[in-house]
Amino acid sequence: MEEARIDKWLWASRIFKTRTIAADACKNGRVTIEGVNVKPSRMVKVGETVSVRKPPITYSFRILKTIEQRVGAKLLPEIYENVTAPEQYELLEMTRISGFVDRARGTGRPTKKDRRSLDAFINDME
Repeated sequence: MEEARIDKWLWASRIFKTRTIAADACKNGRVTIEGVNVKPSRMVKVGETVSVRKPPITYSFRILKTIEQRVGAKLLPEIYENVTAPEQYELLEMTRISGFVDRARGTGRPTKKDRRSLDAFINDME
């Protein structure tokens, strides 16, 4: 097989858990090939570099083999080569160390501990 659809390849190479998620990532501009946003139906060839943005970092993969059927995790080194820049992994580590919990504003309620901390803070201000 010389070519494969990008959404199928992303799913088959275990970069995304489902093909639907892979297709959505393509539609939302999170997948690029050689710096160009791609549609899910774009055909990929051996040797192309695929960049996938999964905040907070962007992963880069060089295609070694085009597949459309999902394979076991042990076979992944034959499918792609991870060429992600080391700075991206440093950024991921910094995010992990910072301990910041990324929660959209207004979603979820504070825990009992959070509520007590807020009450204590407000009482100290008065």
